Amino acid sequence: MGGITARVLYYPTLLFNVVMSKVSSRRWYDRIDSTVILGALPFRGITKQLVEDENVRAVITMNEEYETRFWVNNKEEWEAAGVEQLRLTTQDFVGTPSSENVNKAVDFIYKYKEMNKSVYIHCKAGRTRSATITACYLMKDNGWNPQTAYNFIKSKRSHIILRQKQWNTLEDYYQSINESPR
Repeated sequence: MGGITARVLYYPTLLFNVVMSKVSSRRWYDRIDSTVILGALPFRGITKQLVEDENVRAVITMNEEYETRFWVNNKEEWEAAGVEQLRLTTQDFVGTPSSENVNKAVDFIYKYKEMNKSVYIHCKAGRTRSATITACYLMKDNGWNPQTAYNFIKSKRSHIILRQKQWNTLEDYYQSINESPR
């Protein structure tokens, strides 16, 4: 599936996610631990809730630019809300974060973990791209293997889905953190 197909499917699948959050048990976001919240696009309408109720001071955006153009805060709007944004552009449906971006994301999460602040990690639906980053963070933070991290996230956000490319990213990251001293 190429970039054009992902763009064509973007709005129908976004609408599907909105509908599913209304008619099923799927939540728009879920707290994974005391630092990380894994979720779907953080529409402008939930900014105040994320900042005031969830203590979010950082956002990791795994979307391509076109995905966040209309209904999501841009970098300046996040800053005005007291939130730092890290954008790690990753293609929808088939993309997985590079090892460089995984490391950037995990370091970014730890920066806010040390301040006892929350980080909202998202892609379009909070199921694949953002779940991959969340799993990498959990592996490093807890010394878990990929399957344990996945199972833990799945217990909190049952509709996550990782495909082979994302599993490969988790395996590569797991190997890298176990080869280097903690």
